[in-house]
Amino acid sequence: MEFTIVATAAFGLESVVTRELKGLGYGDFSVENGRVSFKGDERDIARCNIWLRTADRVLIEVARFKAIDFEDLFQGTLKVPWEDIVPIDGKMHITGKTVRSKLFSLSACQSVVKKAVIEAMKRKYGPVNFLETGSVYKIEVSLIKDVVSLTIDTTGPGLHKRGYRQDAGEAPLRETLAAGIVLLSGWRPDRILADPLCGSGTIAIEAALIGKNIAPGLKRSFVSETWWQIPEQIWHSVREEAKEQINCVSFQILASDIDALVLRKARGNAERAGVSDLIAFQKLSVEEFRSRKKYGYIICNPPYGERLSEEAEIEKLNRGIGETFSQLDTWSFFILTAHPGFERSFGKKATRNRKLYNGMIQCYLYEYFGPKPKKDSE
Repeated sequence: MEFTIVATAAFGLESVVTRELKGLGYGDFSVENGRVSFKGDERDIARCNIWLRTADRVLIEVARFKAIDFEDLFQGTLKVPWEDIVPIDGKMHITGKTVRSKLFSLSACQSVVKKAVIEAMKRKYGPVNFLETGSVYKIEVSLIKDVVSLTIDTTGPGLHKRGYRQDAGEAPLRETLAAGIVLLSGWRPDRILADPLCGSGTIAIEAALIGKNIAPGLKRSFVSETWWQIPEQIWHSVREEAKEQINCVSFQILASDIDALVLRKARGNAERAGVSDLIAFQKLSVEEFRSRKKYGYIICNPPYGERLSEEAEIEKLNRGIGETFSQLDTWSFFILTAHPGFERSFGKKATRNRKLYNGMIQCYLYEYFGPKPKKDSE
């Protein structure tokens, strides 16, 4: 069956998600803020959930229509053949959002959608009590400028939950954003990569997964695996195909931090991700970082502080980072931070910067491009 598949993404990562989808063989995209849509079938739903590194969720859009009052919303929702989608025991969880629309009460919109779905179910099952004890079908009603989009979530817990990170500490960097930064940097396994402020190791681990072509969703489950629409054999086949595509490339990533406790957590995360042999962890302050290698990459997410009392400490750290990195004059740096005025304290204006979001936190990725490698250089 053909579906309209929607890969959602954090603001700023839509182009990276599109590039990932092209790499998986898909095309003819519709790109909006936070959404990349295309046509696909049941196997494509499984493939996108297992393979997408930078998307937040994989949805299927079942309707799009204009609604300026609750009757429009009810009738538009009722037109969807819910009785052929949701089984009689399906659990219908309604979520939503409304932006710049006449229907601004989200709770009322959710209630109307739920009533319409139940009415549609009665077309097949009659006036029965729907116990909702079976598979979960999370339906989202999204109203933007009076246009309704009805989608069903195929993912469950967000795609950033790879399954390897058990204790990330404070203000963790989302796995999807970490993967996005690595992909935006253009890093390849034939170049050295370091994160001298590695924390729980997310950037290094995501880079290792990319370098080995390990599908990020290989070790986790998805809510649509419980649906009757996607046979178990499809999921098994896609996973086996993903295992066969893991490569034999050999490389090593450097990951260091001054905090011994978080390094222990990082090592545990890397082991659970199956990439501990590819990452060299070391207890080291960022000011102590040195390398004789040339044309390397540093990708990092330094702490930025949320309280005014931390401002001086963060400024001092950024100056130290700038002084250390200035000694690596053939390297490229990709630094994600929410700290305002980073370039000033770092001591150098970025070649380019991008606005990105780590959850609800607005950040900027400061990109400093080093020279291209010469032949036979390390």
